[in-house]
Amino acid sequence: MTSTLRRAGGFAGVGTLALAAPSLGSAAFVPFAAVALLAAFVIDDGPLFELFARPGDRKDGRLNGLAGFALAATGLALLATIPRVKLPMSLFVASVLMLAYGNLGAKLVGERSTDDFLTTAGFVAGAFLAGTFGQVAVASISDTILLLPRFAFLATLGGLLAALLRTTLYERDDPLVMVSIAFALWGVDVLAGQISTLEAAFGIGLTIALGYAAYAIGTASIAGMLTGVFLGLLATALGGIGWFIVLISFFGIGGLATKFRYDQKESRGVAEENEGARGTGNVLGNSAVSLVAVVGFALTQTIGHQLGTNLFVLAFAGSVAAAMSDTLSSEIGGLYDNPRLITTFKRVSPGTDGAVTWQGEIAGIVGGAIVAGLALVLLPLPSPLAAFAVLGGGIIGMTVDSLLGATVEGAGLGNQAVNFLATLAGALGAMLVWLPL
Repeated sequence: MTSTLRRAGGFAGVGTLALAAPSLGSAAFVPFAAVALLAAFVIDDGPLFELFARPGDRKDGRLNGLAGFALAATGLALLATIPRVKLPMSLFVASVLMLAYGNLGAKLVGERSTDDFLTTAGFVAGAFLAGTFGQVAVASISDTILLLPRFAFLATLGGLLAALLRTTLYERDDPLVMVSIAFALWGVDVLAGQISTLEAAFGIGLTIALGYAAYAIGTASIAGMLTGVFLGLLATALGGIGWFIVLISFFGIGGLATKFRYDQKESRGVAEENEGARGTGNVLGNSAVSLVAVVGFALTQTIGHQLGTNLFVLAFAGSVAAAMSDTLSSEIGGLYDNPRLITTFKRVSPGTDGAVTWQGEIAGIVGGAIVAGLALVLLPLPSPLAAFAVLGGGIIGMTVDSLLGATVEGAGLGNQAVNFLATLAGALGAMLVWLPL
């Protein structure tokens, strides 16, 4: 057994102290506070130091990693017991266990494989099992209702978020990961309605399958895959299965369009980088507006504001339509000759920012129409005519993307920022087009 695996096992053991929290009540912070004090001021040598020490700890002669982990757990324990509005005890326990056992799962897989996808899968699996078990244990101890589909759903969301953060942060940032899991799941728990067994099974099963497919065929990096799957599940939790299908249609169709005749696009200089594998930045650039919209929808459902509900539904669908229209217009239009700059209509070289072709424009309109059709069937649009507003939002977003590409992209804005502004224009455009309908 390697030292890294032993260390992960040691951290998992410390994390398991969270299971005592429901019985300890307001003293739930005590075990972790004690561990933090021992790690920071007492244990500076010997077997325990060697078990928990990370490379930087040996240089400092102090278990900084363990102290940070325990302090984060201490803070969450206090948040779960002291304030008037408390972090649910089940989510405190789950957050600590998910990080601890997610790391252990990744190290266990890493002992047998160097494949980054498999180690990430090991992290998510360990976090899912530990997070689900932790919530079940708290429900059993506190004699509350056992909501297994909800527990499993939240554990999957937390595992995906933690794995995503672990791909972008250092090991020493584990306290930030733990706190991020807790606050994200707390927000989802407040906003999400009842999660049925069907929604949990559908959302978890299909998003993981599609996420793996996206990574396997090269349409997304590991971080991009985790981001897409997380956003899909979040849309399911806060909106429903219909919202998930609309959002995932963009990821699926857009990813396939990116890989379509990739070699030909690469030879023309218009192909996406990294062999078409989209990363977290690209996914968030195209999906951040839809994420805000689905959170806004959940809030209006909570307070019962009908007009706000309609606007957020339109914003969500319009932003996805804009992302789909822009992606298809770029990926299909880039295969054709004689592109013209959208601001002057002068012919320019393929790959020029802001260049359009009539074939690409038609592909973009078709992409917006696909999202509009799905929204009409699957989303609570205010009226059937609102589907035309969604299509209008897609076309507006696609056009704004081209205009920004021709004027400011590269000079002050990167591609991800342009994508964000285009989807924002699509969301606002859909709402504005709908008002007179």
